[in-house]
Amino acid sequence: MKKDNLDYYVVPSEDAHGSEYVAINDKRREWITGFTGSAGVAIISKTTAYLVTDSRYWLQAQRQVDTNWNIVQAGAVGAPTDWSDFIVNRVKDSRIGIDARMLPHEKAIALNTQLQPKGSKLFYPPQNLVDLIWKEKPPRSKEPIYVQPLKYTGMEAGKKLARLKEWIRECPPQMQTGMLISNLASWMLNLRGDDIPFNPVFHAYLFVSQQQTILFIEPAKASDSVDEYLKSIDVERRDYNDVWPFLRRKEWGEGKVIITPQTSYAISLMLTSYRYTVLPSVIEEWKAVKSQIELEGMKAAYLRDGVAFVRWLAWLEYKVGQGYDITEYEAAWRLTEFRRMGKNYMGLAYENISATGKNAALPHYVPHKADEVMIERDTPYLNDSGGQYKDGTCDTTRTVHFGRPTQEQCEAFTRVLQGHIAIDTAIFPEGTSGKQLDVLARKALWKDGMNYMHGTGHGFGSFLNVHEGPQGFSSETPLVPGHVITNEPGFYKADSWGMRIESALFVKRVHTKHEFNGNVWLGFERLTCVPIQTKMMVADMMTKEEKQWVKDHNRRCLDLLEPYLREDKRALNWLKREAGREIGIAKPIAPGLSIEWG
Repeated sequence: MKKDNLDYYVVPSEDAHGSEYVAINDKRREWITGFTGSAGVAIISKTTAYLVTDSRYWLQAQRQVDTNWNIVQAGAVGAPTDWSDFIVNRVKDSRIGIDARMLPHEKAIALNTQLQPKGSKLFYPPQNLVDLIWKEKPPRSKEPIYVQPLKYTGMEAGKKLARLKEWIRECPPQMQTGMLISNLASWMLNLRGDDIPFNPVFHAYLFVSQQQTILFIEPAKASDSVDEYLKSIDVERRDYNDVWPFLRRKEWGEGKVIITPQTSYAISLMLTSYRYTVLPSVIEEWKAVKSQIELEGMKAAYLRDGVAFVRWLAWLEYKVGQGYDITEYEAAWRLTEFRRMGKNYMGLAYENISATGKNAALPHYVPHKADEVMIERDTPYLNDSGGQYKDGTCDTTRTVHFGRPTQEQCEAFTRVLQGHIAIDTAIFPEGTSGKQLDVLARKALWKDGMNYMHGTGHGFGSFLNVHEGPQGFSSETPLVPGHVITNEPGFYKADSWGMRIESALFVKRVHTKHEFNGNVWLGFERLTCVPIQTKMMVADMMTKEEKQWVKDHNRRCLDLLEPYLREDKRALNWLKREAGREIGIAKPIAPGLSIEWG
């Protein structure tokens, strides 16, 4: 910093491709802070170090970072909204250093505009300062890429490329020559990889024009069979680092290159403003609308994941009932083992969130084997996890109780459930965004002065990333048939316990009584097939319709999963019992009365 005369240096969480989750060699912010959450930015001044993170990670950050770091709670009352707001509000005549590869184009433009009146500006050192001191930094991944079969993708890569070329040709004005894609090559080419844990994607750049299509990727990742596949769809392969001389030399010829607002600012700087046009990511919009084949694949994947989840819940309840102490880590590991047995299983979609007691109050808590935290009997236990299958990416959360829950826990769970049901049963006209529906998930909680500080739900991929846009319940993007989205309200009592219920949904057309304005009405269909425990539900707080929804959901789980569980008597008996349970906690057994269970 002294050499470059910097007043601040910013270390984002993202990599050069804007990935939310990053490869081990890109975990610069985690390495320098010790904070393992997926969202957060480190800011180092000449005298002080700051970690800026949102409400999902406030408590986790306090636990993980040492006294050298000051935690900035972004989004809190009176606090900055994010790291750029924090910087803007404190600098004057300052030079702020950042690796331009890790800064999105739109963020760089907005931040520079805000800094200019303060006599400050961004500065881009030629080397990443963290890399200079990270002596044992892991090398970049060279894991092989592979073809995702057409039976799962629903559309050939050649047709996707032809569609994109047609879209580029129709872009006004008629000066756009091609598009540089920095984070969607996996979907565009029907390829998958293993560069980032839990995300079957790979680091690459894809240039598409009318005359040529070039994939810039590490040579070691492409096998002979992949090279043959690329040739079959007229894609040229070049070295990953060749993208920079390609851009500098303007090898595509005349015209401008289309980039998205999320493209790395380093690319913008290399191109210069005369040679690029910034447009919203049409590929992201296409990817978000799942084909019928992709939706059928997701239904099958969620059935398989539901089978694993039910077998695991039956095992866990049996073990706890027998008096065994089960750690958070062991519970998560066992669930993964059940998932491994499923057809098309490729790994986890993200690290298992397996949390009891106060740990469950951390929305993104991950257990560690060495901690040996036992699942408690007097607080809720939360598990948020999902498998990656060749035909779908799964994301499910269930909260259960292995003892007698308190009235406070039951009331909170009931309010969370009511929000979950309100989203699941929503009917809305075309043009409605997830953000407009978000209040439905919170209304019941707000009634009792409760809330949660994370989003209500997000899009997800078809054997791709577990978080996918542009749709979501925090997004203003209108929901359309084919969008998939999670529904996950929760409540967290700090340092005590937490709970969340999450199911995956897809958007579909529905018929209404009056059909005002015609066939424009939309609703959701549930993909997730895991029962919701009724023990913590308060019947007197629920409407007749809400009680029936719970019974219908749990009965549907039995109907769909029973054929796959006939050889696992423990799991099938558990599922039948859950499907037949009444709402609420069982009344205590009268003194002197004994019951023999058959």
